[in-house]
Amino acid sequence: MKQEWKEFLQHAGAEFNADETCVETFGNPERERRIIHTGELFCDLSHFGLIAAYGEDATEFLQGQFTNDITEVSSTQSQLSGLCTPKGRMLCNFRIFKREDTYYLVIPYELLEAALDRLRMYVLRSRVTLEDASDALMRMGLNGNKMPGHLATIIGALPEAVDSCIETDGYTIIRVAGTMPRYEIYGLLEPMKKIWEGVDVHATAVGAYPWELLNIQAGIPVINARSIDAYVPQMANMQLVNGVSFTKGCYPGQEIVARMHYLGKLKRRMYRIGFDASEKPQTGTALVTESSSESQDIGSILSAQKTPDGNYEALAVIQVKDAEASKLKLGDAKGADINILDLPYAFEEESE
Repeated sequence: MKQEWKEFLQHAGAEFNADETCVETFGNPERERRIIHTGELFCDLSHFGLIAAYGEDATEFLQGQFTNDITEVSSTQSQLSGLCTPKGRMLCNFRIFKREDTYYLVIPYELLEAALDRLRMYVLRSRVTLEDASDALMRMGLNGNKMPGHLATIIGALPEAVDSCIETDGYTIIRVAGTMPRYEIYGLLEPMKKIWEGVDVHATAVGAYPWELLNIQAGIPVINARSIDAYVPQMANMQLVNGVSFTKGCYPGQEIVARMHYLGKLKRRMYRIGFDASEKPQTGTALVTESSSESQDIGSILSAQKTPDGNYEALAVIQVKDAEASKLKLGDAKGADINILDLPYAFEEESE
């Protein structure tokens, strides 16, 4: 995290986690959680890092690595995408946007170095430079029904369609999926300070965890260190959030991903679930049925966060037959009852 930005956040009341890579709260986590459904909020997104890719062959190189069609990314259009193993399992997923001649990948900071190393393995003679650009652009998330009005007084025109973006005055603002208007902003230090101070009079600053809950409610998966190499993109609904192109051509794992799309039947997919628990389950926590054995792989938690009412919501990858016909439990047969909640998009079979 850029030191000047960190000092700015600290002056605003930010309290960081132990390794100082994530803003946990601005002093009142319970109030920050409640504000999700009752008001406007904004947060620092420095727990996501940035990988920059530029050079004469950057577009061609990235097109051969990711699940989505990089040629559709421009100064006005971002996209979700993923990086897979040759077996089609995601090593990470991310948003990618473009400023001038540079592509930026927004990726959980804990995965950044591994993703950089992986991509650099394939550079060979390509004229492309890949580097950690996390200190180049500051990062913010904003959410709320009144947020478009607040931002318009500071910025002017805003992107309207999900994944569209506008670059102006030193920052890029992207409209992202959400149950309310939601934006991500990436920009230079001084312009980002101006935006923060401008929205601070209208909205509540929150830590990183309410933003994760907003991703859960939007059905947006985020691969973390505990879920690397666990899921083919379709298992995490990446094709339903415009994160996969089935027409773009080859990339690592493309044959597996395409075969599942054209020839296979999806046996597990990502669901949004709710439950009452005494503590937050970690990524990878098992889901079981009342009669399943320890060896049966019914499903597991991808991400979970506490809701304003004190319960939990999560995204979980679950076997379709069990999600649709079984009574699910968290962790073991004596665990919390699992309720399947609606996602803001339909599964492919349901949309036909």
